[in-house]
Amino acid sequence: IPEIVHFNSQDATTIPAAIYKPEAIDTTRRYPCVVFVHGAGYLQNIYRGWSYYYREYMFHTYLVNKGYVVFEVDYRGSAGYGRKYRTDVFMHLGGLDLQDELDGVEYLKRLGYIDSTRLGLYGGSYGGFLPLMGLFTSPETYACAAVLRAVTSWENYYRHNPWYTGARLGTPEENPEAYRRSSPLTFADSLTKPLLILHGMVDDNVFFQDAVQLVEKLQKGGKRFEMMMYPSEAHAFTQPESWYDEYRRIAEFFDRHLQPEQR
Repeated sequence: IPEIVHFNSQDATTIPAAIYKPEAIDTTRRYPCVVFVHGAGYLQNIYRGWSYYYREYMFHTYLVNKGYVVFEVDYRGSAGYGRKYRTDVFMHLGGLDLQDELDGVEYLKRLGYIDSTRLGLYGGSYGGFLPLMGLFTSPETYACAAVLRAVTSWENYYRHNPWYTGARLGTPEENPEAYRRSSPLTFADSLTKPLLILHGMVDDNVFFQDAVQLVEKLQKGGKRFEMMMYPSEAHAFTQPESWYDEYRRIAEFFDRHLQPEQR
């Protein structure tokens, strides 16, 4: 069962978070940490109860049993904390929401049992977008990231979901700078750390073109990365084999790049 905690952001906002950790912390060790980022941008996932992310709950338990600590933040934009909290991301996705994740890392450092050189990120959809922004714009903070069905261009997303994107960034024609600074494609040339991209080819929410455009830019920039596509999967996977393959790849990716100590 995760422990619910709170920390203060740089702008003195109280940020809720959850920590999955061993029942007994070994104070002689420094644990690698996986940071999970929830999707949608507006969900609330830090509360005492079962959420949409029951699969991730099982995966996080698996990671803890392997020697990781898992950390999750209800970053700015998340529901349940009032209007200002929800609207603090207006005109800059990957702004205060990402800053909350970075401030969460500072909280982790103060715990005394986290190895801050072994921090990984993962999540899907908006929860894939933020790890891309973190890995591209704060490579000194994170060692690696695995992103599932990630938004890489908010202009792409606006074209088929204007109700969502327009409420946050307006239109691309009126606010090109907001779209530029909010899109991972803008910063892809900065990649220096390991990245795993996973995406369903018939995704009906974040279209596969987002992954293709990111891959093309990374290839042209001579960047190294890993990718797996799922030809018959949409935004929410339905086939058990796909779920298993996805989580197995993420677990092996973290094992390679975060190298948990053997018990």
